[in-house]
Amino acid sequence: MRRLLAVVLVIGLWLAGLYAFADRVIHSTPAAEPEEAADAIVVLTGASDMRIKEGMRLLERRKGARMLISGVNREVKREELLPVTEGSKKLYECCVDLGYEAQTTLGNAYEVAEWAKAKGFDDLIVVTSDYHVPRSLLEIKAALPGVKLHAYPVATPTLDAREWWKSWRSSRVLIVEYSKYLAILARDIFSSLTSSGKKGETAAGEAAAEGSAS
Repeated sequence: MRRLLAVVLVIGLWLAGLYAFADRVIHSTPAAEPEEAADAIVVLTGASDMRIKEGMRLLERRKGARMLISGVNREVKREELLPVTEGSKKLYECCVDLGYEAQTTLGNAYEVAEWAKAKGFDDLIVVTSDYHVPRSLLEIKAALPGVKLHAYPVATPTLDAREWWKSWRSSRVLIVEYSKYLAILARDIFSSLTSSGKKGETAAGEAAAEGSAS
């Protein structure tokens, strides 16, 4: 009986979290215009080109000095991506960098971290799809500790977030993304606890060594 209650409780908590996650996605767009400029803008590529267009619009409005488009298909040439941005050619040529290495969100995070460190940026606007924002921020924070991140979610045309339970496609997108988000969150919590435990052991060992020496 206790096991059954525990299972029901876990399922209930998971479902409550899923609905809270969906509500967060619903109310994340349209994104508010950043009040102040960041050091730079990073766009994580995906199914919708709106991410790139919105990133370019922010760059044109001087919300960042440079922009990285992370996760560009390796077969896409630089000049082929210009029309997708719907932006200024001059601005694109001077201030937009392309990242071809990332193929996953984790890859995006590493690519963003490497680029930001090389450029000396520690204040970034992150442009990605509405449902993708929570996990993206966790991954980038883990890869680039201390960085200041500003989320700029972009609505997903193929996702009906307000009535996601009525569509198999929308349900699948949100459930899969929510599950991935929980996995990353659990990883970060475990990593933090492990790190704290090791620090405690080190401090205790040093204290013991000092006591022996005295």
